[in-house]
Amino acid sequence: MPLSEHEQRLLEEMERNLYQNDADFVATVAGRRGRPNYRLIVIGALLGVAGVGALVAGVIVQQPLVGVLGFGLMLGGVLMVLSPGTSSAPSASAPNAAPTAAPRARRSWMDTMNDRWERRQDERGE
Repeated sequence: MPLSEHEQRLLEEMERNLYQNDADFVATVAGRRGRPNYRLIVIGALLGVAGVGALVAGVIVQQPLVGVLGFGLMLGGVLMVLSPGTSSAPSASAPNAAPTAAPRARRSWMDTMNDRWERRQDERGE
């Protein structure tokens, strides 16, 4: 279901504010972009499947150590799949990032939300 024009404008405004106000967060997230490391994903998935097999085998043969090792393999595989892979592609800079001008006074998140709420209520009242 596509977003309405009003929802798209609100989303774009939120993105602009994020890029302007939370530059550290944007830089952290932008650094994780790039091509995924498919080798790590495949190895992690295989480890996860092997871990499930070892866990089931441990339950069948009633050996807790085998089950614990299977769980460890499964956990390691999942962590390998979910870990950010290294990419040789350069990370892209934040889109629509405004040039850094004079720093504005930091406002709390709640103040910003209250201002937006009041603005929306004023727009509906017109």
